[in-house]
Order: sequence, then C-alpha cells, then structure tokens
Amino acid sequence: MSAPSTSSVGDAAAALSGNLQLPPLRTLDDFILGSARFQLPNLKDFDKWGNRVVKNLLYYQTNYFLLFLTIYVLMIVCNPAKIISGLIVQALIIAVIWQFFSGKSKSNFIASRLTGGNANAAEQNAQQKWYILAGALLGGYLFLHLISAVLLTAFTLLLPISVTFIHASLRLRNMKNKLANTIESFAPPRPWDPCWMP
Repeated sequence: MSAPSTSSVGDAAAALSGNLQLPPLRTLDDFILGSARFQLPNLKDFDKWGNRVVKNLLYYQTNYFLLFLTIYVLMIVCNPAKIISGLIVQALIIAVIWQFFSGKSKSNFIASRLTGGNANAAEQNAQQKWYILAGALLGGYLFLHLISAVLLTAFTLLLPISVTFIHASLRLRNMKNKLANTIESFAPPRPWDPCWMP
C-alpha cells in the first residue's frame, strides 16, 4: 500500500477548508432554557440512548464547542499556575514515554547488540538510556510533587466533556432538531462526510 501523495493531501485539505462551515449557533432558549426538555434516557435501550446522544451532538455541536471553550477558559483563569504546571508535567511524562518506546532508539540498540556495533553507537545508546532514566525520575518526582496540578489539569479537560455528554444524554430532541437532521440526511454528501466519494 503506497502513501498518498502530498498533492492529493493538499487538494483534499483545500477542498475541506473551502467547504467547511460551522452549523448555526442554537439559541440559549433552545439549548438549555425555556423550550428545552430534559428526561433521563432509557438505560435499558442503548440504541435509542446512543441515537439521542449522536443527534444532539450533531445538532448542538457549535453550542457544545463554545461550552467546552468557556469551561476550559474559566478553569484556566481560576488556577493558571496549577494548570500550566500540570500541563508541563504531563508533557514531560509523555515525552519520556515517547522517547522510551520510540522505534528508532530500540532498533539502534538492538542492531548494535546483534552486530557487535561500534563503540560510538553503544556509547550513544548508554547515554540515551541515562537521559531516559533521568527524565523518568524527574517526571515521576514532579508528578508526585505536583499531583494536585496534574489532577486539576485532567479535571479541566474532562469536565467540559462530561457536561457535554450529560446534556446530550438528557436533552430530548425537539421538532427543529428532528427536521434539521432529516433534511441533512437528504442533502448531497459533503467532502468531509465519510460516505462522500469524488
């Protein structure tokens, strides 16, 4: 299987950017206030519940995007130092794990062991192992020392996702929602649609 050429990827990106448009922002009254109706989903019928969630996610996607940004920005404004330090610790841990499991360092290490390798390659691998060990120890120390910041960062990311899922699960679809989804199902496919073929 060959990799796609860069021109076809560029053409696809240009087609997407030219046709990509956000759905309209739904009114606050429709989203959460007066005309909104909420009900617990039937937990025994996962298909119906899943259908409700998907349809609400599609219909209110711009509202959910703004809700996500609002909650995330509010959390950052309330605790900027903790969020930034938590993000730095998580980035360091991800970098150490990425470096440890990267295929390049393992293949060089295995090749030098199998072929007897030269002294320079063995020295680089030994030095790289010490860097990974130092990064892992530093990341572990910072994780334990700043665990409240790491947990707050995770909470800051998961809170808007949870609020979105809860709203999409509880919000009953109204006639506008059903009509918009029905019209969209009859509309011609768009380039970003998985079923679209040029």
